[in-house]
Amino acid sequence: MDFSKLKLPIPENVYKKSPELQKSIYEYLKEMNELQKTAYLIAYNHLGSSFNILRSNGYVEWSQSKTA
Repeated sequence: MDFSKLKLPIPENVYKKSPELQKSIYEYLKEMNELQKTAYLIAYNHLGSSFNILRSNGYVEWSQSKTA
């Protein structure tokens, strides 16, 4: 996975996750539409180091839709 291809800022804690979680996060970010990317950027910028993508509403909804 090459997160740099996504052209989005990636929280440092993502790189400390297991390879399986990293792949899931990568897939989620890759599938986002422009509105979702904008929301992601706002959350990332406003929350800074406390931003946790795994606990974000978008990721939680996306992962639930994949297991449903």
